[in-house]
Amino acid sequence: MIRDQELLDQLINMVDRFVKERLVPAEQEVAENYQIPDEIVREMKDLGLFGMTIPEEYGGLGLTMEEEIYVAMALGRTSPAFRSILGTNNGIGSAAVVFDGTEEQKQRFLPKYASGEWVGCFCLTEPDVGSDAGSVKTTARREGDFYVINGTKRYITNGPVADTFNVMARTDPKIKGARGISAFIVEKGTPGISLGAVDRKMGQAGSLTCDVIFEDCKVPAENLIGAEGQGFITAMKVLDRGRLHISGVSVGVSERLIEDALEFAMNRKQFGVPICDHQLIQAMLADSKTESYAARCMVIETARKRDAGENVSTESAACKLFATEMVGRVADRAVQIHGGAGYISEYAVERFYRDVRLFRLYEGTSQIQQLIIARNMIKAAS
Repeated sequence: MIRDQELLDQLINMVDRFVKERLVPAEQEVAENYQIPDEIVREMKDLGLFGMTIPEEYGGLGLTMEEEIYVAMALGRTSPAFRSILGTNNGIGSAAVVFDGTEEQKQRFLPKYASGEWVGCFCLTEPDVGSDAGSVKTTARREGDFYVINGTKRYITNGPVADTFNVMARTDPKIKGARGISAFIVEKGTPGISLGAVDRKMGQAGSLTCDVIFEDCKVPAENLIGAEGQGFITAMKVLDRGRLHISGVSVGVSERLIEDALEFAMNRKQFGVPICDHQLIQAMLADSKTESYAARCMVIETARKRDAGENVSTESAACKLFATEMVGRVADRAVQIHGGAGYISEYAVERFYRDVRLFRLYEGTSQIQQLIIARNMIKAAS
């Protein structure tokens, strides 16, 4: 659903210019220094990018899902690290409060997320809990007006720079499955929180992750999101939207890779002609364009259905599965088209080849998407 096409076009044009003029030139610096320059983060805040999806009444832009997808595609045309720092504020870092938070929580937290004053993060994964998210071991014990949280969360995006931690913890130890999990907002500086070392990853340098450890961390009871035992339901709603967002980002990255590969193929000569004249190079370009276009169409269609109020659990999983696998294939072809140059860090395709591998893992692995799709199909047919 696009509310005002002219305003959306202005927003997308602004993001496109920002990506081309500010972010793309800084990609290598971010990769080498493993951090995004403070000046660029400030510019992102000034442009309102930290609050794209937060409702307007709380200081955000209140983008619909379809509008968000177009912005995600535009941001996808540069290093994923840039999107990551603001992505959690628009997605898994704030969405739980938007969906199920009290009015008091919304008034307190959302304006700070929207302005970028605060960066949020989402703490679900644990050392022994990944795809089986319903097996969370972190506990939250009620003691008077507080909950005492104990446990370790792993691979937490923006953990090193977060101002709030959206934590999934088990409030009822007698219930072993998902129904015993609750969601909490824990603020930085709360006694009992400590951070592990910043993870060194295969790719996405500048997108910071680390362990977040809770040791007898006392959280005010009013920081419980929703009711006790509803945390997993909240988490799934958060991830449902996040999967569509990552799908849009994957489309944007694929379009950048195709653009770079085409430019290289038109300028690189072998056997006396540009390599784009060779049919096997053309086949890789054509396959990449076709798959990228297919992903773009399915993501936009699913976003429209979600905006219309339809249940798109199956479609979101299908988008996440196809788009993230697609961009992996496109990245591989882009390296192949570049030949030996594609293996050298001087060219962006080498970095993107490593960066996109993560898309198939977070927000639910490809295999988890397959399970969701199949189970929904069986349920619908029963």
